[in-house]
Order: sequence, then structure tokens, then C-alpha cells
Amino acid sequence: MTDRRDFPRREFLGYAGMAASMLACDALPSFAAQKSTKPCVVSTWDFGVAANQAAWQVLSRGGRAIDAVEAGARVPEADLKNHSVGRAGYPDRDGHVSLDASIMDEKGDCGAVAALEFIAHPISVARRVMEKTPHVLLVGDGALQFAVAEGFTKEKLLTAESEQAWQEWLKTAKYKPVTNSEVNTYGNGPSGMPGDKNNHDTLGILAIDAAGHLSGACTTSGMAFKMRGRVGDSPIIGAGLYVDDEVGAATSTGVGEEVIRNVGSFLVVELMREGRSPQQACEEAVRRIVKRRPEASKSLQVGFLALNKHGEVGAFAIQKGFSYARCDEAKTDLVMQAKSVFE
Repeated sequence: MTDRRDFPRREFLGYAGMAASMLACDALPSFAAQKSTKPCVVSTWDFGVAANQAAWQVLSRGGRAIDAVEAGARVPEADLKNHSVGRAGYPDRDGHVSLDASIMDEKGDCGAVAALEFIAHPISVARRVMEKTPHVLLVGDGALQFAVAEGFTKEKLLTAESEQAWQEWLKTAKYKPVTNSEVNTYGNGPSGMPGDKNNHDTLGILAIDAAGHLSGACTTSGMAFKMRGRVGDSPIIGAGLYVDDEVGAATSTGVGEEVIRNVGSFLVVELMREGRSPQQACEEAVRRIVKRRPEASKSLQVGFLALNKHGEVGAFAIQKGFSYARCDEAKTDLVMQAKSVFE
């Protein structure tokens, strides 16, 4: 396994610059059925551009998809401007930054960590869980103990900016997830994430390599100001992430509780197994959530992103505003706007 804990900071900054230049355009193209050449990498939200660039460095050299998605996920985890993924994530309501992540390869092997504190790269700890333990999921103090034993550096994650946002939130201590298009007093973006309207909770990343194998990763700091101990869908295999090398892969973003209730990413993959395209599968999974909880769905966001064995991509969400990034040999650094139930 390649160790990326020493991934150069200057490369992170470079990727961030690429993402910024991409987002300078006023509008994102609408989704149309996309078939990518292999290899290919797709990821949730506009900050997926930088993640894709790191993943593409691996894929373009003929590397494995599992190495690509780990490298990609580490980019937003290290970005101090990203307050919904990794080390700069906003804390829970008690001021603790806790991180969740999962990873899954083409063989069906998977690993995850939840409520992990003091470790900046939960995705890499999740991979160690996959490769070095008989377990799938480690949580809390146990996950931290394992990470330290594996050589990960324990460090304070609560940044000055994140602490300031938390102190501001404490003035009212109101907790209510909002949709992408809403920005409240604290600048909350989707799923209650504070920050500007482009601050989008989960980074889900899916890749298919030159050999045609699929892998995926998912990483987040969870909902800002959540209850201590709250875990969303991101580290739960089948909910926030699922990969089947015979069929395809899927990942989710938004209010994790709704994804867990529907085992969302597994559902998307199973729908593809039945013959649906990635787009059709994402749409069906989202519409099932809306059908089961029609009133709740009007004020929450869930989105799915899928990639099948043939390199076809699909994305769909409850609310408008869900974007994703795609990179392949034919067209790199493309940011797409997904369609939604409530356009």
C-alpha cells in the first residue's frame, strides 16, 4: 500500500487553485447522460475537482482505483478552507471535531471509521482498517487507538475559524439542516453546514481504472454542531458508499439519516444490476426517499452519484444545487449540475 501521509502541501494548494479556476464560471452545465472513457473518476460537489486531480495522477499512470480514491479523498481532508470534510471541519455542539470515512475496493473489501477525533485523514485510517484488521468499522476511542498504533499523528483539529463559527452558533444553539439554496444567519449551506453556499458536506469519490476495476471512498466531518456521537451515512457501507465490481459504484451526500433509512448507495447499485442506467438508478433511489417521507423531503437534501462498469455516470438529488465533478482522458475537470425532484 502506498503511504500518502507525506503528500506535498504544495500539490494540495495547486489542486485548490484548479478548483477555483473551474468555479469562476457563472453557471454549471446541466446533467446529460455521460459515458466516460476509462479510466475515469467522479466525485460529489465542486470541490471534487481538486480531489479528482489527485486521483487522476494515480489513474493516468495505470494505478489502481483504490489508490486513486484514497489520494483524492485526502485533498479536501487537508483543505483548511473546507469546513465539512477533514481537519478543518466544524465541530459538534460540544466543540469536538469528529470525522467519518469509508473506502471499498473492487474485491468487496471495505473499511471505515466513525466519530474519529484528532486524526486529519480518516480515509487513510479507514483503508488501514480494511487491510489490517478483520473488521469493517471502528469507532470513537477505538478508532483513535488503532490510528495511533498505525503511526498516524494525533493533533488538534479544531481550527481558529471553526471555533469562531461554533462560538457564534452557541449564541442561539439552533440546529436545523437546510437545503443547498438556503443560507441562514450562520451561513449554513446544505445539511446544516456553516460556511458559504458552496460548502457541501460529504466528499464521495468513485473511480474506474484502466483495468476496468471500480473503487470508492467517502469522507466527511458530518453535520456541523451535531449531537456528540452522531454518525451519518458516510462511514456505513451500503448507505454512504457501495461498490460492486461486476456492476458499478455509488455514493451519497446530504442528510445522512435519510440515506441510512433507505440503504441508499446499495440500492443504487442494485438498481443498476437490474438493468437501469446510473442516471435511472439515482433517480429511483431519490424518489423512493421522497415517496416515503414526502413532507420531510421538502426541506432536506439527499443526492446520489453513480458510476457503472462501462464508465457511464449518473447523478440526481431531491433539491436543486447538487453538483459533481468528472475527470477522464476525454474531458477533464468538468463540473456538472445534477437534476433534481424539486427543480
